[in-house]
Amino acid sequence: MKKIVFVLIVLVGGVTFAQNKNAKATFEVDGVCNMCKERIEKAAIKAKGVKVANWDVNTHELKLIYDERKTSMKVIKQSIADAGHDTKEIKATDEAYHKLHACCLYRDEAVIEDHKDDKN
Repeated sequence: MKKIVFVLIVLVGGVTFAQNKNAKATFEVDGVCNMCKERIEKAAIKAKGVKVANWDVNTHELKLIYDERKTSMKVIKQSIADAGHDTKEIKATDEAYHKLHACCLYRDEAVIEDHKDDKN
């Protein structure tokens, strides 16, 4: 019985120490402008454990520093989708997407075309 308890303690302890309190991640988030940038970063920070969120308008990459002990990539991506922005893994609902400002409707080809001049 003592061996079983010891093994469980070692396993649980190993999992706890394996989680990084300053994990880094980068992934793509759809958006087109600085209003999107503000919204995406705010949604990422809203997920408990996210320390830094920086979205690049040109590359669409969101760079994060977060605490793996407090959150997961799935939770962060869901928070961003809830704010109306798509990731490759989690898409925003149509309802959340259509709450975005008209200039932020990144699924609309005309909006994308309008923002091309802003990126040069």
